[in-house]
Amino acid sequence: MNKAILHTEKQDFIKNYVNSNINELILRGSPFSDVDIKELAEQIEAKKKCQNKLPTWFKTPGIYYPNKLNVEQTSSEVTAEYKSKIIDGNSLIDITGGLGVDDYYFSKKFNQVVHCEMNSYLSELARHNFEKLHVSNIQPYSGDGLDFLDKTDETYNWVYIDPSRRNENKGKVFLLDDCLPNVPKNLDLLFSKTNQILIKTSPLLDISIGLGELQYVKEIHVVALNNEVKELLWILEKGFTNEPKIQTINLGPENSSFSFFPSEETEQEVLYGMPKTFVYEPNSAILKSGGFKVLTKYFNVEKLHQHSHLYTSDSLLEFPGRSFKILHVLTYNKKALKQLNITKANITTRNFPESVEQLRKKFKIKDGGETYLFFTTNCEGDKIILVCQKPL
Repeated sequence: MNKAILHTEKQDFIKNYVNSNINELILRGSPFSDVDIKELAEQIEAKKKCQNKLPTWFKTPGIYYPNKLNVEQTSSEVTAEYKSKIIDGNSLIDITGGLGVDDYYFSKKFNQVVHCEMNSYLSELARHNFEKLHVSNIQPYSGDGLDFLDKTDETYNWVYIDPSRRNENKGKVFLLDDCLPNVPKNLDLLFSKTNQILIKTSPLLDISIGLGELQYVKEIHVVALNNEVKELLWILEKGFTNEPKIQTINLGPENSSFSFFPSEETEQEVLYGMPKTFVYEPNSAILKSGGFKVLTKYFNVEKLHQHSHLYTSDSLLEFPGRSFKILHVLTYNKKALKQLNITKANITTRNFPESVEQLRKKFKIKDGGETYLFFTTNCEGDKIILVCQKPL
């Protein structure tokens, strides 16, 4: 850390230029002899990234920011706060501390939080920021969290882990065994220090694969923010052998949650139907969870097709996702849609062979407006277009 960045005149400079053109700023050079322009640019870019994602950091004077990549990879305050609400106790150790956003919220629920971070720079930075945020019950430790656990005689109510991919070139689908730390390999050590573990993983991790790698999984939380899945949370409880519950949550202006057990999805017989008055699209957390058939158990809806993941009903229902009133049900062809003279619409495809981009080009439809078009397949296997609007 270059502590000269924390001087008042540099902090004022960073604040005043947070919305500036970074390239132009770099060309002008640094007005300070003890801080170069690259350092200032890094602080400005990272601070700007925090404006919506980490508003507490953004508003707090004297925060020292890491590079913008670290900010992009950390939890948002909204998802960090959600984590703090699903667990509690007296003590928690985070063995992959990072920026410490999750720990900041854990510290509001736990008397003692240990923040372990292998990167000495990030550890020093987090320690500084905890002080600026007036947090006194987080104990920073610079070093390997697994080594810390192995050597300590302490036990904790919870161990929190946010493993990172060992090799970024492994592709989008990966195993927990491919991450650092390797959680499946170290479960015995982890459970020698706690009875409860919370693991955050990428939403790209396949839930069934994760269940195959881990033991004692009690709950899986699929967390979306504004209908974009951000993370999977795995709660492990030592000795737990019952079926895990899958909890989906879509955080936003109106939080929407839905939970089920995997056996319910497996055993549920689905009633299929043709489009009625209303159509429903599950939120992204449910789509990620695989809870497709079970929706017909808890809501009075019929499914349009096994693979379409759209649902329908005669009357408007409370549903964890988007709801639309169907104005027209069209057979898929250019002539039928052309007769409605739609030039602007929001297009969604579900179980349909053509992409949104292809359909926009084919039908000359611009994006936006108050009309919603669903290109999908019905239960009889026919390609159809649902012309919809938001219910009043």
